[in-house]
Amino acid sequence: MHDGMEFPRIIPNSDGAGVIDRVGNGVDHSMLGSRVWLHFGQRGRPFGTAAEYICLPYELAAPLPEHMDFAQGACLGIPAMTAYSSLFQRGPIRGKYVLITGGAGAVGHYAVQLAKWGGAHVIATVSSGPKAAHARIGGADTVIDYTAPDAAHQILDATGGRGVDHIVDVNAADNARLCLQVAANHAQWISYAAGSPREPELPLVALIRKNLCLQGLYLPGLPYETRWIAQEGLSRWMNDVPDAIHAIDSVFNLRDTVKAHLAVEAGTKLGTVVVSCDTE
Repeated sequence: MHDGMEFPRIIPNSDGAGVIDRVGNGVDHSMLGSRVWLHFGQRGRPFGTAAEYICLPYELAAPLPEHMDFAQGACLGIPAMTAYSSLFQRGPIRGKYVLITGGAGAVGHYAVQLAKWGGAHVIATVSSGPKAAHARIGGADTVIDYTAPDAAHQILDATGGRGVDHIVDVNAADNARLCLQVAANHAQWISYAAGSPREPELPLVALIRKNLCLQGLYLPGLPYETRWIAQEGLSRWMNDVPDAIHAIDSVFNLRDTVKAHLAVEAGTKLGTVVVSCDTE
């Protein structure tokens, strides 16, 4: 057994897209031949989506619109599910100021687009010029370099001084100070990653005095009903916004899966690295 691995041998990757080839007992046979996207392909199983075939529970697959190809569908999965759940679990966001930290990342870029679809005024933070351009393409109304010494002041200015109503946060440890500075009273702060250190000091006084709601979001821990709502919501979004951006950084052949993982580990990608069974 390898350290940190649930199984002695695995096929990696959890997201993907393809066609349903077979269905098991109790599953509607009309699903045969359906184009779908999926998430959690390798969650709790040794065999993930870096393969020509995968067998998984039917509820992990959702219809893929005809206007999307499989490479685009493979981008959805965990990032899009996390983005949707981070934005809409507590109701509509229309008219609200929404801050998305890491607005050029896989989750952040979907969150920017979904927040605009939901009628919010979107503020995104990034760390470079290319990432700023990427966030703007996604529809961010305001893009701010979070490394700037006056980043909090810029965010508050973008809200007319009142602060943001909703935060979708990529790194609770590193962004805690900024989020607490720019949050409006009664704001919702949703963080889907802890960052480092794993047990940071939290300025509780600011959290309490602003009546903030800090919620962690760990997608595998959400009940099936909540994830089903996210799948349904994403289907509506994709139908409403057929030109939505499913950012692809690069595509590798299945036999080059190792190279695909190295491309991710390099830390320079802008978009999703896709492994395809069809690329020569």
